Amino acid sequence: MNKRLFNPRAIAGGRWPVLLHVGRVSGATCRTPIDAHPVEGGYLFVLVYGSRSDWVRNVLAAGGARLQVGGREVELAAPRLVGESEAFRALPDTVARPPRLLRITEFLRMGLVAG
Repeated sequence: MNKRLFNPRAIAGGRWPVLLHVGRVSGATCRTPIDAHPVEGGYLFVLVYGSRSDWVRNVLAAGGARLQVGGREVELAAPRLVGESEAFRALPDTVARPPRLLRITEFLRMGLVAG
């Protein structure tokens, strides 16, 4: 339902960062609106649906992705799953932590590609 209904609306609305990644089976470029937070040297992504989500598996398989954020596009590489403690240390204090009710324990971190 997210892929067909909510994601296209979120992308069209322009309020969310959009991750561009390559489908590991289709080879097609996919666009996913995402909860992305700048951290030192890259970005941290909240894995609301866990690390088995298609977009996460695509990014891990490809070794990177591009992120459209704030009117620009950045290239990201070296994706790795991190736990809650590492993620919370990396996030600025001004960023709200996911509610415990959601039981989010995995995050994805990627570094900026220079250039």
